[in-house]
Amino acid sequence: MYQFNEERTTGLLKRLVETPSPSGFTEKVMKVISNEFEDIGVPYKKTNKGAIIATVKGKDDSRHRLLTAHTDTLGAMVKEIKSNGRLKLAMIGGFNWNAVEGEYCHIHTASGKEVRGTILMHQTTVHVYRNAGTAERNADNIEVRIDEKVKNAAETKALGIEVGDFVSFDPRFEVTPSGFIKSRHLDDKASTALLVDLVRSVKENVIELPHTTHFYISNNEEIGYGGNSNVPAETVEYIAVDMGAIGDGQTSDEYTVSICAKDSSGPYHYALTRHLTGLCEKGSIPFKLDIYPYYGSDASAAIRAGFDVKHALFGPGIESSHALERTHVDSLKATALLLHSYITSEMMD
Repeated sequence: MYQFNEERTTGLLKRLVETPSPSGFTEKVMKVISNEFEDIGVPYKKTNKGAIIATVKGKDDSRHRLLTAHTDTLGAMVKEIKSNGRLKLAMIGGFNWNAVEGEYCHIHTASGKEVRGTILMHQTTVHVYRNAGTAERNADNIEVRIDEKVKNAAETKALGIEVGDFVSFDPRFEVTPSGFIKSRHLDDKASTALLVDLVRSVKENVIELPHTTHFYISNNEEIGYGGNSNVPAETVEYIAVDMGAIGDGQTSDEYTVSICAKDSSGPYHYALTRHLTGLCEKGSIPFKLDIYPYYGSDASAAIRAGFDVKHALFGPGIESSHALERTHVDSLKATALLLHSYITSEMMD
């Protein structure tokens, strides 16, 4: 009988979210993943784009399954070094500037040096700027205040900071006594932690899977092309394990596994989605079916790339996506149970 290992999963999740990995700057977090797979003893390969695909052979090696989660996150790059020594930013991924206003950050220089800073509005000081509260939160007004003695662009450049340097946001990871997990970047490091622990459980318990299954940890999903290549030709079913979006008009919550029927790319494969809901009903796994209006996944990216696969999407419900995110261990558990139920089930005809 499968048992969700809450402590091990949340411990790995903490390590993942505390390893900076905005899209395009993911080598360190992918090293964490490769170390995990080496410790588990599962074979894996690294793609040219830096993704990692671990494979567990099953009884049927002619029809494969693939499950993916992504480690890349939102972030920014240095767009301009201002005359006062502060930095203008360019977004990586889709978020609103107000979601990162006031956040501490790291500037990752080309030399490997990390410089601390804070993301602020230029017009933050209420004693000086009458429009401090009403000025538009945009790329022109948002800047990074560097935690070094700099007064001009030359002094900032002397620190090794240049245009194109990556900027990562502090995650502020916390597990509350009531079981809530609060952190930036739960999208999609929560699902990544679940997939890695699923592989560990399969190997520890010597579980023979009915079908060869690939575990694809991608690293470019936030910019649209994470899992759209290197899909083995034998793959029949492709599952994106990614967050459920919570808000007005949504059924998803922080306590169940969210199964997506449709997102901005269109409907997911009907029969495969029904297979997932059937597994939940049979196993008494709490779930919610939902539609995400402004959302895309690695599975939809693979479909757009032309792969002939049945695709579906499910994952933990994440509150306040692309901002100060939160979920509950109940949602992680429900997702873990569905993951295990799915990979040990027989493939649809």
